[in-house]
Parts: sequence; structure tokens; C-alpha cells
Amino acid sequence: MLTTKSFFDLSDFPHATLFNDDKPVWEALNNLKKYMDDQDYPSFDPDLIPEGVPLPYSVIIYQGQIFSTVEHTIEFGDTTKGKLKISQGSKELPGASIIMAGAILIGNKINIGKGALVEGGALIKSPTIIGDATEIRQGAYIRGYCLTGKRCVVGHTTEVKHSIFLNDAKAGHFAYLGDSILGQDANLGAGTKFANLKFLGDNVSIRTENGMVDTGRRKFGAILGDRAQTGCNSVTNPGTIIGKDGILMPNTTAASGYHKPRKILR
Repeated sequence: MLTTKSFFDLSDFPHATLFNDDKPVWEALNNLKKYMDDQDYPSFDPDLIPEGVPLPYSVIIYQGQIFSTVEHTIEFGDTTKGKLKISQGSKELPGASIIMAGAILIGNKINIGKGALVEGGALIKSPTIIGDATEIRQGAYIRGYCLTGKRCVVGHTTEVKHSIFLNDAKAGHFAYLGDSILGQDANLGAGTKFANLKFLGDNVSIRTENGMVDTGRRKFGAILGDRAQTGCNSVTNPGTIIGKDGILMPNTTAASGYHKPRKILR
């Protein structure tokens, strides 16, 4: 009931080895730090991407190289639909990514996938892995040990810490995610908050039909199965697990524990 395969289709997720189909769904959070620390990360030219200060100008990443946007044409179409287009003269650079002026990168373990966009004002701390065709919007705060799949969105003033986005997961506006997992095509309404720390100081336990299950985790936000959604200004208590196609209605607080697939929480 609480195993990974009950919540996610990982067949196209680039980091599927982070998960174990038959382990509890939160096990990936326990594996996340080691997994990310063991990855290979590119070395950015400090003259083009100075660490810890706003980029003075936009830069392009293409085939492992970093260069300025001078003499390039950029079409800012929908990144998640592959419509970010970067050309040098008449030659299109397929899979090129862009980090816009004003973005801040901290640390040497940051990987940005193909066709991705990092807007000005975003702050990204190491280690972070940003998947292909993913959009990191203005004012996003990525605090480290964050991993996204393909075609994801981390939105304006959204804060993410020690969390995983599966392919097509989106937290577009004013959200907070700590120690959490968004399933494939999951979507957070504006203002969604995932609380991840209990007031009483003990481990987070999950309430199920068969009793309480100790996760062994001191910090645990929420896990949303594939295609689950939250409405605007919704909140989840620590240790909230929503099954596939579940819906948390706007202005609603979800109780801790397991909520079955397709359930509507009011």
C-alpha cells in the first residue's frame, strides 16, 4: 500500500535508481543525499558564472560549453514544451539552456539539463540537479539536495529543500516544499505549503488503516502520487501522503497520514 510502485510510474524518470519499487515510498528521501553527492557535475567557468553573486549577463549552456548570449537569438517559448529556442545566426542550438542575468548559483554541484531555463532572481544552492526542459522561475529559492526530472516547473517565490520532482511535476507559484516528493504530472496550486517538522520533536509517523507506521524521519513533508493536485492556499501537515490522482481542495489543510488514490480532501 505504501510502496513506491503504488504511487509512481518511473519508467521514463531519469533517476529511477533513486527509488526501490518494493520499499516504502519515502525511502527515496533517505537515499537522496548520497545519490546526489555521488553524481558527476560540470565545472562552470567562474568568469562567466561567478559563484554567490548575481550573474551580470545571461549565459548559454550548450554541449558542455558555456558562453554569453552575444550574437545569439533567444525565443522564450514554453520551456516545458520544448519551445525555448536559441540560435546563433541561422543555426539553431538544439538542447541549449540559458541562465538569465541576475540568477545566483552557490556551490560546485549544480547540473542543468538540456533545454532548461533559469530566470533572473532565482537562487540555486548546491547540490541541485535540474532536468531537461525544466523552468526555474524568477525568485525561486532552491536550497540544495533538490532534484527535478524532465519538464518540471519551480515557480516564482517557490522554496524547495531536499525534495524530488518527477517528470512534469509543477510547483508554479508561492509554494514551499521541504523533504517532499511530487509524482509525475503532479501540480501544486498557488500558495501550497508542505509543513515538514512536527512541533513535538519526534519522528513523523504515517496513519494508515492498519495503524501507525514510523517513517524514521524527523523531517517529512508530503508525497503526492502521479497526477495528484493541490488547490490554492492549501496546506499539508508533516507526513501527508496522497495517492495517485488525489485532490486537495483550495484553502484546505490535509491531515497527516495516507490518503487513498482519487480521494478528494475537503
